[in-house]
Amino acid sequence: MLGRVVPLPPLFLERMSHFLGDEFDAFCASLEAKPASGLRLNTLKLSAGEFRALLSFPLGEAIPWCQAAWQLTESDHSLGLHPYHLAGLYYLQDPSAMAVAPSLEPQPNERVLDLTAAPGGKTTHLATLMQGRGLLVANEIKEKRIGHLIVNLERWGAGNVVVTNETPERLAEHFGAWFDRVLVDAPCSGEGMFRKDPIARRDWSPDMVEGCALRQTNILRTAAHLVRPGGRLLYSTCTFAPEENEGVLARFLQEHSDFEVEALSSFPGFERGRPEWLKMPLKPSLQQALQRAVRLFPHRVFGDGHFLCRLRRRSGEEATRLPDERLEKPNRIQYEQWAAFAAETLKIRWSEERLRVRAERLYLLPETMPDFGDLRLIMPGVWLGTFKKGRFEPAHALALFLRPDQMQRAIDLPVDSREIRAYLRGESLDGGNGRSWTVVTVNGWPLGWGKVVQGVLKNHYPRGWMSGGWA
Repeated sequence: MLGRVVPLPPLFLERMSHFLGDEFDAFCASLEAKPASGLRLNTLKLSAGEFRALLSFPLGEAIPWCQAAWQLTESDHSLGLHPYHLAGLYYLQDPSAMAVAPSLEPQPNERVLDLTAAPGGKTTHLATLMQGRGLLVANEIKEKRIGHLIVNLERWGAGNVVVTNETPERLAEHFGAWFDRVLVDAPCSGEGMFRKDPIARRDWSPDMVEGCALRQTNILRTAAHLVRPGGRLLYSTCTFAPEENEGVLARFLQEHSDFEVEALSSFPGFERGRPEWLKMPLKPSLQQALQRAVRLFPHRVFGDGHFLCRLRRRSGEEATRLPDERLEKPNRIQYEQWAAFAAETLKIRWSEERLRVRAERLYLLPETMPDFGDLRLIMPGVWLGTFKKGRFEPAHALALFLRPDQMQRAIDLPVDSREIRAYLRGESLDGGNGRSWTVVTVNGWPLGWGKVVQGVLKNHYPRGWMSGGWA
């Protein structure tokens, strides 16, 4: 395994030996074992029963803390290149990370913010739990990570997600205490990733832990301003370091009397928070509160290391936001082009009030869409397509947003067929009669677009979405 090339940091081992005592040997053995992996089903698209009927590969045991998720017995690499993954039917994720979104308990029609969203695993999970309804803002401060985030969200096919590229401070200044739920999956020292990430092992140091704790404290302070009274904030990391977990929360709670720690659901292997690992003195009431946090250790659960703590804001003044008025509605010619395409190609219609145009691209906005002002709004909804000279060209995101009963024309390919491999390599296929946009599906589920011209299906699968491997 690649992770064994880089030894575990001696100072890290010394710390964990002190913390874990008799459990230390089992803990060390877990960090040298094969990484755990899991598959989380996209129940926005299909049920567990429908998925099992499609399966051509084995699934392991169900993951207790996440509905419609299973342990994997096959490599992530092969399943990441599988057509069902490319159709957005599932997401491959560390099982411990699957505990994060359910712990926030997002509800349909709420306003939810994922403050550090890339690459999108927890965002897609939040969208699923919201049943695609309400507003989910996926923010990522690092511009180079935005592309990967958008690919995962487009593949997932949720209609309530927008993507921003902003600092937490600018979001807090613009929105104020407006969100029902906020997720802070904080950047950390990555100790929980040591068995699969040799770079995390190599870069770790006590100074790094201290630096991460300082940055996390500042992010959490800012995130608090975005939570409405009665709303929830979930703080999570993938590290064992108490300075980055209980220590960050202790300082936060000492400064924010309007927040309280809530108890989380318990599952086999879940451990309580460990405030006693901190060097700082704590009042008994604060120690008791921090024990309501949850720790996941790789020798206790099928998954990597994780830390979770949910906070509720008890008081404060809720902010108000005006609805979107800045994004342009389609003009008459644009709407006619879109309507002609939709009549010929789709069996579904969306309200004209949710359609907006940005740089010749047509988007379907979430049902709840506030004014984002001068914030860097990267993706304001589902990208339906682009207006070109006298015509409308559908976006790949539209194909993946569609369900099997929403398409006028489709060419369905078996999952193990030569034709589907050819399509994913960018080759043309036999298209039959006519001249029309057509959805290419895998056992009924949309993969992308093709356009029939003189009996040939011209391939419109986006280059870069797949590289070698399965196809």
